[in-house]
Amino acid sequence: MNNAVVAPETTESIVVSRLRKSYERAPGSGATYAIDDVSFEVPKGQFVTLLGPSGCGKTTTLRCVAGLEQAQEGRIDMAGQVVFDAAGNRNVRPEDRPIAMVPQSYGIWPHMKVIDNAAFPLRYGRNRRRVKDVRGRSMQMLEQVGLSAMADRWATQLSGGQQQRLAFARALLCEPEVLLLDEPLSNLDAKLRAQLRQELRSFQEQFGVTALYVTHDQAEALALSDLVVVMNQGRIEQIDTPQRVYDHPRSAFVADFIGSANLFAVEHVSRQDGGVLVKTGIGAVLCGNSTAELDPSGGFVCVRPENVRVRAARGDLPVLGDNQFLGTVVSSEFLGDRLEVVVRIGDVSLTAVARADFACGPGQDIEVTLDPATTSYLAR
Repeated sequence: MNNAVVAPETTESIVVSRLRKSYERAPGSGATYAIDDVSFEVPKGQFVTLLGPSGCGKTTTLRCVAGLEQAQEGRIDMAGQVVFDAAGNRNVRPEDRPIAMVPQSYGIWPHMKVIDNAAFPLRYGRNRRRVKDVRGRSMQMLEQVGLSAMADRWATQLSGGQQQRLAFARALLCEPEVLLLDEPLSNLDAKLRAQLRQELRSFQEQFGVTALYVTHDQAEALALSDLVVVMNQGRIEQIDTPQRVYDHPRSAFVADFIGSANLFAVEHVSRQDGGVLVKTGIGAVLCGNSTAELDPSGGFVCVRPENVRVRAARGDLPVLGDNQFLGTVVSSEFLGDRLEVVVRIGDVSLTAVARADFACGPGQDIEVTLDPATTSYLAR
């Protein structure tokens, strides 16, 4: 008899609704929420990343999806099945959920050979009765991740990158509906991490598995994801595509956490044809991007350094147009392919990216232009 509770038909592999989990800090001190009213969806076959700083709740959310932790409130639907419902007192065991998980440490067993690590879910997992040729099926998967020649080596003889591939192969042999990945690249050096994130996305697309990924690395999230869920202090700040999260942040936290951003305070704000006109410490700025309601208390202007245009000042009293300002170079740093320039305008410092051959030095007057199309207004 099948006692599974079936969720409404959906195109999402995971639907997380109003999830809340708290931990008691100390006896009598009350509870603090690790995740607070978290809701998001993971479309079938897509790669979705939970991104945020340490302690923001992303790993706790992933562990709740895996069934390794239990929330006090909310519901989780997975592959058309309700796997957790606090109101209905339902909590499906991790081993009965249609998932596989790759932890940060990979979970490779050192006393087993590569082939035995890979074959483990076929011998002991929920699908063990369906596969007759365990070694043959395992070798096929090892071939696909480039490890077939190492099948009979001890797992301890693999490099960090090879262990990561082995962990991924073992997870895929579970034939999961959903693949959960908890910072699996964080223990690798920067160059290998960049190489393996390309392989990871390639494998995910090749096998068509839905992936929910946790990281605090912004570059990883932008490079890997179809959707990014940005978290802060147990709550979701923004859910969007990588490009929109970067180009159209919805809060100062998202703008500051993802990449590098110039943020400076707004003193007054009003609607204007073509955007939002704000009064700031550098003067009036027209912001063409605004995803927020106007905040009477002010807000922030956000502009990425690569969108700040600079050139040497023309004469003693240059005629400045809209969104153009006269400033003074504080510092310039040569970074090979570009020059990073810090400019002070009044009481505000801006960072700009210029050509590597742009000649400027501290104390030099400089013209700064902010393109309204790439300048955003953010409410507080």
